[in-house]
Amino acid sequence: MPDRSTSTSNRLAVDQPTRSADRNQNLANQADPATDGKLLPSLEDGITLLDVEGDRGVPILQSLVLDHLLLHDGPAFWIDANGHATTTTLTQIAPSQRLLNRIHVARGFTAYQHYGTVCDLPTAVNKSIRTSTADSGAAGRRAPGHDEDTSPHTPALIVAPAVDAQYRTDDTLGETHAKTLQARTLARLATYADGYDIPVLVTRNERNEFTEPVETVADHHLECEQTRMGPRVVGEDFETLVYPVDDGAYYQTTFAYWRQLLASRATQVGVEPTTPTPSTPTPEGVGTGVTADGETVAATADPLLDAWTATGTGGR
Repeated sequence: MPDRSTSTSNRLAVDQPTRSADRNQNLANQADPATDGKLLPSLEDGITLLDVEGDRGVPILQSLVLDHLLLHDGPAFWIDANGHATTTTLTQIAPSQRLLNRIHVARGFTAYQHYGTVCDLPTAVNKSIRTSTADSGAAGRRAPGHDEDTSPHTPALIVAPAVDAQYRTDDTLGETHAKTLQARTLARLATYADGYDIPVLVTRNERNEFTEPVETVADHHLECEQTRMGPRVVGEDFETLVYPVDDGAYYQTTFAYWRQLLASRATQVGVEPTTPTPSTPTPEGVGTGVTADGETVAATADPLLDAWTATGTGGR
């Protein structure tokens, strides 16, 4: 004879109303980020333009970068503008501090510095390859679940957020010169995408005539719109960022659960998640950064590595 008390308890538990946050938490725990393509859009080879409605989209940009690095070996080279590489959010959503060590950042604060940084990228890549191949244990650290076609030495991703920012605002450039310099930057990024056979992820500050070339050169286009239930991402082969449930329905995510998704992905590909440590005070000479909310904060030299910023080159 069935236990009535147990049966009643289970029925009551099922019938109890569940808060949306608790429901999404359960859905996140049930999801399989390593196999379910509906959770995060994958980045294909070529230039991918990410347009985010309403703000700069720092969390979605950083989440895409981290997710790609979890599934592919090799470093990411980040050509930053307007503080998109801020550690304020990046360290919060990264499932492992070691993952952040694979992101090499250079910054250009003027149009010429930004363009110079883009031009210097092959030199930075070659230096990174020499350093990583000198480490005899690097080749043996490939995590299970990674793409076997990728190398831990060669680049896995290039990131260039706000690719139009410096060319749009530099007072030393005329309109024609600014467009020409931006076009040269885009051409070089396209060359790198083809030469390294990797994705190049870019964003733009505004959608107008000045940034039409960015959309023209892009091989793929992702659009993120802010909805009442969270961000919704749409691409050629991707409809929205969701958690799947058993009855076939889908619920959109919020940024609060992205860190958990990335941690789950990290576990499945063999990267042990770690708890981020609080940022340390800024060492003298490192400078400051800008958060997604426009707040000026101290910038740390670690975990992001300022790369290819030698004297006399762009990105200083």
